[in-house]
Parts: sequence; structure tokens; C-alpha cells
Amino acid sequence: MERLGRKLQLTMLSSEELARYNRHIILPEVGKTGQERLRNARVLVIGAGGLGCPVLLYLTAAGVGTLGIIDFDVVDASNLHRQVLFGPKDVGREKAAVAAEVLSAQNPFVRFVAHNLKLTRENALELLSAYDVVVDGSDNFPTRYLVNDACVILKKPLVFGSIFKFEGQVSIFNLKNERGEYGPTYRCLFPEPPNPKDVPNCNEIGVLGVLPGMIGSIQANETLKIILRIGEPLSGKLLVMDALTMATSTIAFSKNEEESKIVELAEDYEEFCHITEETQNFEPGFKEISVYELRQKLDSNENIELLDVREEYETEICSLGGISIPMHSVPAQVERIPTDKPLIVYCHHGMRSAMIVKFLSEELGFANLYNLDGGIHAWATHIDKTMARY
Repeated sequence: MERLGRKLQLTMLSSEELARYNRHIILPEVGKTGQERLRNARVLVIGAGGLGCPVLLYLTAAGVGTLGIIDFDVVDASNLHRQVLFGPKDVGREKAAVAAEVLSAQNPFVRFVAHNLKLTRENALELLSAYDVVVDGSDNFPTRYLVNDACVILKKPLVFGSIFKFEGQVSIFNLKNERGEYGPTYRCLFPEPPNPKDVPNCNEIGVLGVLPGMIGSIQANETLKIILRIGEPLSGKLLVMDALTMATSTIAFSKNEEESKIVELAEDYEEFCHITEETQNFEPGFKEISVYELRQKLDSNENIELLDVREEYETEICSLGGISIPMHSVPAQVERIPTDKPLIVYCHHGMRSAMIVKFLSEELGFANLYNLDGGIHAWATHIDKTMARY
């Protein structure tokens, strides 16, 4: 693991840098002082994958002085449709090293530190302590909770991003405001991790290649705002974007003082997130119903029930009605789910609901469940085009 030296004092920009960053510098909100802040900033990007690649590209172009890259994976051919720092010749090579090599050629004024290792409980605090801002481009819940907790302990701002098929999310956690107060954390928004069986990753369900570029660019934008101290960062706000419709929504959430009291890292983040050999090898299987079939059943007043397993903030945007139980709460509220009539389970795009159908059918013996193919998004697209979409 490479160690970073002591942080340099603010230094003047060279004539070459003044020319390179001219379009930044002529912005009154940036100027030479802002560009010098960027030059002296240290940003750690966790993951050189779909999100990490655009984050690194734009932070490099912007002139962030030191960029750390953590990734222990190697380039795979399946990465190339979205991880834009890599090409066919890089397949099999270490992502962190390749990213640093490619980016170094793009901006010689930026220092790159490639950490070809897995972020763990044992190394997280030491690694993160050397940086000013942390950008999370990871794709699993144990890493997200680990990064969050380390940032809270170290008092570092965390720029979060996630992608799922056609949907992306961005927020900022643990950001210190003008009054010296720290904003909400990842645990304030997601106190409990979902069951791994309920949230497959992009290796299992796919992702639109351009989506991580869009979300990663927003993460880079938020990072620059933090360093430059301009604009309104997404602290206490979750930006949700649908690449299919280009609909966006911003959901406000508050700080939970109890969830923010983190003084040490958890003993085992995989255990906390319920990661076991069984859940890692889980394959979904379920009965489905289309939105057209559901409309026929509703129009003919069939005796059916609906179960919405989305989060509360999603039901406020749009709803098909029925029983509302967020996905992570289903196991604790099974008694609310009827067994005497057909039950149509739905979510946003149909993946969370599919996992719930699988869980209830195989683990608890429910025989009356159907997953709504495409979720409420398909309903809004094909059946009720006046319904709000997100």
C-alpha cells in the first residue's frame, strides 16, 4: 500500500496549468483560488468500474491534484461496454493500475495512487485518512456500509452513487455544513441492508452501458462542488434518475442521530449484510403477470390483492394501491400478506418484487403470488401514461 506524504501548502499555478484550466478559471465561482483548491485536493475513488471510470475521467480533467484509486479486480471483456477507461488490450490487467496509466497520459499535473487491493475493515481507516473526499463507486452493500462508517469516524464527506438496470442514485453523506454540523449518513437513508436475495447485481441482471457514465458524471460534479465550496451539494437529498424516461426526482431525508453515532467499524460487514454462500449462489425463479393481464383482472373486478414492496418515498410518487410493505420489512410483516386470493407483488422495475415472490414461495410456502413484470414503471409506460414516473 502506497502511503501519501504530508499535504502540501497551497501553491501557485504554472503557466501551463493556467492555460489548461482557463475555462475553469474565468468562472467567477472558481477563479485561480478555486483551481488551486482543486490542485491541492486529495480524492479517493473506490472502484474503477462503471461509476469510477467517469468520476476519474472528469476529476482528472478538472485538475484534482491527487487521485487515489482502489480496486482489486481485473478488467473483463464484459466491462468494456460501460467502463470507458479500458479497451480489449487491457482484459486481464489490474483495473487500478490501468486506470492510473491511462489517466496519467491525459493530465500530467495530477498524481495518481493505485491501490490494487480490497477495501477491508483492517485497512479502511488508514487508506481513507489520507484523502479529503471519498467517492464510492462500489457495487455491494458490505463495502458501502464499511465506507460510510469509516467516513463518519474520520469526518470525511462521502459522495455516493449506485446503478440498477436503468436507474441511478446519487447523494452526499457526512458533509460538514457552515455551522460545523455533519449531514446525514448512508445509514440514515438505509439503516438496514436488504436481503442479498432481493437485490441482484449488474452481473445478474445487466445495466445500460451509458447509465454509469451519467451517474458517475453527477458524482464528479458533486465532488467538485465540495472542493470548490460552491452550489448546493446533495447533502440530505437523494437524486433518483431513470435513463429510460430521463425523469428525475430529489428525495429529502433527515439525519438520524442514532444511526450517525459510529465510533468504531463493525466486526464483519458481510455478516451484517447477510452475505453467505447460499445467498451468493442464489438464482431467482418466480411466476409473473404482465401489466396487460393485471389491467384485465382489475377491469373485471377479480378478487385479487396487490402488494407494493417499494420504499415509502417511492409510493409517494406513484402507486397502484394495495398493501404497502418495503422489501426489507416483508419478513417481519408476513402476517399482513393474505394467502386466500391471488396476490400481485410489484416494485419499480420488477426485480425487488421478483425476489420477494421467490422468498415467500420457497421459504414460507406461499402459493398465490405473482410478480408484476416490469413493475409500476411498465404500468405507467403502457397502461396509464398520466401516472408520474421516476
